[in-house]
Amino acid sequence: MPSIDVRIELSAEACLAHYKGRVGQVLAHSLDGRRVVFPAEALRRVVTRDGVHGTYRLVFSREGRFQTIVRLG
Repeated sequence: MPSIDVRIELSAEACLAHYKGRVGQVLAHSLDGRRVVFPAEALRRVVTRDGVHGTYRLVFSREGRFQTIVRLG
């Protein structure tokens, strides 16, 4: 399955906006410089009380649909 590694730095307040549905998608940049858009609901799996901070692997289906997010390191 295709995957891409991204660095995400979102405050708890920014994550709350995503969680409440005010923001439907997240824009991040991959480690190799590409722009990546994925569903904000994916953050629910990795958000902490401090937000989302770190490097994550986004896994997509062959059709390009988001499947999962995994923290690296």
